[in-house]
Amino acid sequence: MTNILDLYNVKGKSVIITGGHGGIGLGICKAFAQGGANIAIVGRNKESGLKVVNEIEKMGNRCIFIQADITDPDDCDKAVKTTVKEFGKLDIGINNAGIVNNHPAETYPFEDWVKVINVNLTGTFLMCQSQGKQMIKQGNGGAIINTSSMSSYVVNTPQPQAAYNASKSAVNQLTKSLAYEWAKYDIRVNAVAPGYIKTPLLDYGIEEMNWGKEWIERTPQKRLGTPEEVGGLALYLASDVSPFITGEIVVIDGGYTIP
Repeated sequence: MTNILDLYNVKGKSVIITGGHGGIGLGICKAFAQGGANIAIVGRNKESGLKVVNEIEKMGNRCIFIQADITDPDDCDKAVKTTVKEFGKLDIGINNAGIVNNHPAETYPFEDWVKVINVNLTGTFLMCQSQGKQMIKQGNGGAIINTSSMSSYVVNTPQPQAAYNASKSAVNQLTKSLAYEWAKYDIRVNAVAPGYIKTPLLDYGIEEMNWGKEWIERTPQKRLGTPEEVGGLALYLASDVSPFITGEIVVIDGGYTIP
């Protein structure tokens, strides 16, 4: 009988992670590194990316950085092809890159709306498309994990972020649609939906806008989550311990969305 703990092992598997050079993405990178995966980090900031590569390599893993714009379909294809060239295959895709801009809806600048939708939704689709094509070509299945948000289910307050909320709701439906279409190829597509996670992205809201107290008060566990906790969930969904899970959006929010 297979030991269930062995199924969490992703040793030798090849994973591509967008936005893996900070915040939640870094937590996911570390989780997969501990699981033994070969990791390709995709992002726009080469300096930050190479710092993480150095950190992951010290853990004994192979790791590369690929500079790319996920809103460019050619860059997405290049990122996947580079990963396959380096590691020989693609087993797991983690689409984590995302941005948020806070503006009241009535004055939301069009250029900021377009930017959020392009990165959070279009960029996620383009990376999924490139990953899916490669996995279909390989013919041995795979796992794709998208980063959604609890903001896809609730209008978390007090920050005004209509574009972000809308983009993450769309990521949920995209995830379900791809899971349905690609099930016949044994490609599982799921999403993690974090609540408030202690990352540099939240520092502005906590330190500049004093939103942190309300966020914590509205969270039943009375704390912020950690990138490592999200990383553990992503590892679970991508590993062989969850082969019958696809098309799911798994919320990790300390109970924020319960009421």
